[in-house]
Amino acid sequence: MNAQYEYISQDNRYGLGVDTDSGKHFLAIPVTNGVADYNEYYEITREVFDRYLANPDAALAFAEECRLREHDELLILKPGWNRGIPI
Repeated sequence: MNAQYEYISQDNRYGLGVDTDSGKHFLAIPVTNGVADYNEYYEITREVFDRYLANPDAALAFAEECRLREHDELLILKPGWNRGIPI
């Protein structure tokens, strides 16, 4: 995965971007597993991506749902056994 970010919200701890390898659009949230900090990438459609770019605060509710693991089916990279927790 080669993530290229178009928008990063430091206050709300999420980013919007595109995986330049696959062309998939994503919302990413930071997580930690005690050994390493990394991002989880949730696939979103181009339409949703464009809507979130136009109004970044609209992405916050989706980011919060991702932190609660309500959209695990959208994870681009599936987590291993030592999955991190949101930071």
